[in-house]
Amino acid sequence: MSHERSWRKTTYSSGEGDSACVEVSLAHDALVRDSKATRGDVLAFSISAWQAFVASVA
Repeated sequence: MSHERSWRKTTYSSGEGDSACVEVSLAHDALVRDSKATRGDVLAFSISAWQAFVASVA
């Protein structure tokens, strides 16, 4: 499921190979994963929950 989606890194990522950052995939839901463990666990949020989270931290 999550491997067939398009992922992008956070804009706060330094882009270095060993940097800790997250990736997000937005479609009919929002998936979040650790960029260093792309085959690991994924957090799933509804789009409305993701938008509320982003609005609260922006």
